[in-house]
Amino acid sequence: MVTTAVTAVAGAVPPPPKGKAVTSAATPPPTLTRRHLLVAGATASALRTAPASAAAPKFAEIPGSGGVKALDLREGSGEVPADGDQVATHYYGRLAAKQGWRFDSTYDHKDETGDPMPFVFTIGSGKVIPGIEAAVKSMRVGGLRRVIIPPSQGYQNTSQEPIPPNFFDRQSEFTTIFNPTRLANGEGSTLGTLIFDIDLINIRQRS
Repeated sequence: MVTTAVTAVAGAVPPPPKGKAVTSAATPPPTLTRRHLLVAGATASALRTAPASAAAPKFAEIPGSGGVKALDLREGSGEVPADGDQVATHYYGRLAAKQGWRFDSTYDHKDETGDPMPFVFTIGSGKVIPGIEAAVKSMRVGGLRRVIIPPSQGYQNTSQEPIPPNFFDRQSEFTTIFNPTRLANGEGSTLGTLIFDIDLINIRQRS
């Protein structure tokens, strides 16, 4: 279940931009025979059953991260942050245990002007879950990275950041990760698996 959810989210890509409308002289619609429909159906079926592995994204484990796996969706060209640096990021956070349910996003956190507010933290402060720190420390400013964070590098308590500001999102997230019944059933290795898309905007303050 978790593997399927992670794969589905990892393979998701944004839709292509819409092109400009093309105008043309009105022509009568073609006549579709049963053979045309069967050929079209067979082609669509073949596309649907094409091996998923051909386009499967390849994640790589970040050295020394405790099992955090990363896929760079966009390479950055700026500086690499270090311990003690204050960084600003945007992110989407998902729970693999809930089929990739998005529990939080900085793009939903708006300031008084309606602009999204980035998540700002200091690397090495210990306030943020280790998986995010490991991901950001090995990125360059301007980069966009998708990471799969195992439970050991995710939330160990409800005070670790980032914390969803919405009460219901926060409650749903933590009751899933720290569900006592499911933990007692030995599901702890899957409940806390997180998927984050992290956009490193800038380094606000050097150490």
